[in-house]
Amino acid sequence: MKTKYSFLIIILLQISIPALSQTRTKEINHQNQSWFSLNSQIAVASKWSVLADVHVRRNHGINNASFYLLRSALAYHINKNFYVAAGYAHLWLAPTTPGWKTYSNENRIYEQFQLNQSFKKVSVMQRLRNEQRWVQKISNDQRTGKIRFTDRIRYTLSLTIPVFKNPKLPSLALADELNIQFGKEVVYNTFDQNRWFIGIKQKISPRLSFDFGFMKVYQEKFSGYQYDSNNTLRLFFYYTKPVKKN
Repeated sequence: MKTKYSFLIIILLQISIPALSQTRTKEINHQNQSWFSLNSQIAVASKWSVLADVHVRRNHGINNASFYLLRSALAYHINKNFYVAAGYAHLWLAPTTPGWKTYSNENRIYEQFQLNQSFKKVSVMQRLRNEQRWVQKISNDQRTGKIRFTDRIRYTLSLTIPVFKNPKLPSLALADELNIQFGKEVVYNTFDQNRWFIGIKQKISPRLSFDFGFMKVYQEKFSGYQYDSNNTLRLFFYYTKPVKKN
């Protein structure tokens, strides 16, 4: 009889503990960030191009590091509007606990599909990216030797809308990206984050342009009740050497 009740207690605990953790009061960490990057796409053959970009994101304006990212891929252009790509990225994630100094390394392999279209004068970009991520676990400002694996899917919709008749003047840029993730340790936060952006896009030359504006990054932590709400000043540069039209 005692054994029977023991099993019952264990079952009830297994059910109730996750439920209790999910009903904890939501905690939101509000902070300001800045995000800078250089993104390039350079044709190397009639249907092939190399993608490469570098990113720097900082917290509390520009005072503290958030992460550094290097990413590259090889892309195959099915036609002038659609390409598929596969590549590798490495991210150095800065600690957020005061006094800690140990960065967490993240290795990624990713696959990407991108479609570029125009509807009248509006340029539309849709991108679907799948990332396999291996992230170092940090405890007490030390690397534990353990790795967390997640598979993250990202969908981006971006619009560039001309506002002025003069093409040399900036256009309105709007974008939104939804990130969801899966994995053995992804219990409470299948939703990873959402990023929406509003700003301007400006051409500097036929191959070089930039967008500048405000991005809201809303990210859920692994606990399921803790969130980061980041007001982000974003400046992205783009260099493109297009492949020949097919």
